[in-house]
Amino acid sequence: MSDAGDGRNALESALGHVFRDRDLLTQALTHSSTAGGGWPRSPSNERLEFLGDRVLGLVVAELLFRKFQGEPEGGLASRFTALTRRETLAQVAAAIGLAPHMIMSPGEEEMGGRRNPALLSDTCEAVIAALYLDGGFETASRFIERHWAPLLDAYPTAPKDAKTALQEWAQGRGLALPEYRERGREGPSHAPTFSIEVAVAGQEPAVGVGASKRVAEQAAAQILLDRIREGQSAGGDGG
Repeated sequence: MSDAGDGRNALESALGHVFRDRDLLTQALTHSSTAGGGWPRSPSNERLEFLGDRVLGLVVAELLFRKFQGEPEGGLASRFTALTRRETLAQVAAAIGLAPHMIMSPGEEEMGGRRNPALLSDTCEAVIAALYLDGGFETASRFIERHWAPLLDAYPTAPKDAKTALQEWAQGRGLALPEYRERGREGPSHAPTFSIEVAVAGQEPAVGVGASKRVAEQAAAQILLDRIREGQSAGGDGG
């Protein structure tokens, strides 16, 4: 990322917010690859990603709750998953021109870091957190509403949940249905965390984690679907 003021001003214009604490924005843009190796940079954006994910989730959940008032929880959950997934965040990151401003090591950049949907998604979440911390919830909410509200109409009907989508993908290729099995559980009996593995012929199994078996199964299915789609976009046939 260029340190030129014009570049930072352009990003703030795209975000709709002028930062009082510009170091916070710098941290949101800083990938963990800059740690060590002679890079005396600010802390990476990993902690901000964590916070930004929660802020995004709350705003998107409220947008869905208000817009689709007659829709049951399952439909809202499917829409929520589609709107907060990596690809959607990367799409918003591209819309605001985030890639040129990302701070990463030369090695990460040579590996295509500025085009990596995972890095773009993570940075977008971190920027949302920075907006929240610097300008408050209203500032972060305005940004999210501006970029996510138009996406609410992308699905005339609720998108299929990950388990259904994975099952249909397997059936469409004449494969056996996905198999789910519990890998373990942790935490107290009143609030356990489940680890569930899903396996489909010809694919590396994926493991999801959640507060219930249903949530963990959906997470595992989504991870495997994302992996399949990434393989297809890279030129493979996804199995």
